[in-house]
Amino acid sequence: MEPGAGPGRAAGGRPVIFGEVLFDCFPDGSRVLGGAPFNVAWHLHGLGARPLLVTRVGQDDAGREVLAAMARWGMDTAGVQTDPERPTGRVQVSLEGGEPRFDIVPGVAYDRIDAAQAEAAVAAAGPCALLYHGSLALREAPSRQALEALRRATGAPRFVDVNLRPPWWERGAVEALLQGAAWIKLNVDELRQLGGEGEPAAAAEALRRRHGARAVILTLGAEGALLAHAGGSLRRRARPARVVDTVGAGDAFSAVAILGLLAGWPWERLLERAVAFAAAVCGLRGAVTEDRAFYAAQRAAWKGGEAEGG
Repeated sequence: MEPGAGPGRAAGGRPVIFGEVLFDCFPDGSRVLGGAPFNVAWHLHGLGARPLLVTRVGQDDAGREVLAAMARWGMDTAGVQTDPERPTGRVQVSLEGGEPRFDIVPGVAYDRIDAAQAEAAVAAAGPCALLYHGSLALREAPSRQALEALRRATGAPRFVDVNLRPPWWERGAVEALLQGAAWIKLNVDELRQLGGEGEPAAAAEALRRRHGARAVILTLGAEGALLAHAGGSLRRRARPARVVDTVGAGDAFSAVAILGLLAGWPWERLLERAVAFAAAVCGLRGAVTEDRAFYAAQRAAWKGGEAEGG
């Protein structure tokens, strides 16, 4: 492989996915399970990887529902901690003037992920190939300390999925978080909020150089995505697709990007497959699905493409 042609295969082991799991709670009393790290881990499992999700839920009905959903799906729950005092994470959704308003409730279980428990779960899971995290779960000191403990203990390259969620971020803290990350993924709005100016590819490359990353992956919504790496940049447009719900499309993209990094796909293949999978998820109601055939079809399409040299 020519220098810059692809990411190379990540070190052997499992991806560790660190951060929040929560419920979107609606005015009619319904609730939907999610949170970016949870969605990423769910997709990775559906696509044949063995992620370890490190998070924390409350000792409540919502927490038990998280564990039950993961068990049904066959996911490893060894990294899910239970907090005896704080509730499971939630986002309160309300309508103001016909527009949804999202209140990411503070003081919940994922805000105080325990470092010692996290380290023990990751050590028991075996080698860590990659450590994924965002920024929302780091708003309190205990979870920040837990992530730092995992960084030290594993030495694994980090995939940072920026996911800025007002008011729970501050630019200086996010910039510090990005320093030394191997891969940074964000959208155009987030790039602008972090000071990226001018043409997107140039702004993404400037961010990559500033933080010493191997690659910056910039999602562009319906326009697809671009990737800036040491050998240059490339872009893939999304193919027209039926759109039911765009919630979780970015998480779907991240999952396939991680899968590609674990497998050593060339950058072009990684970007093309991540864009296509995100578009496919937009055809679902909700960010994830328990339809195993959906994931099997994705894997079959990739296998067919490889047989044809794609």
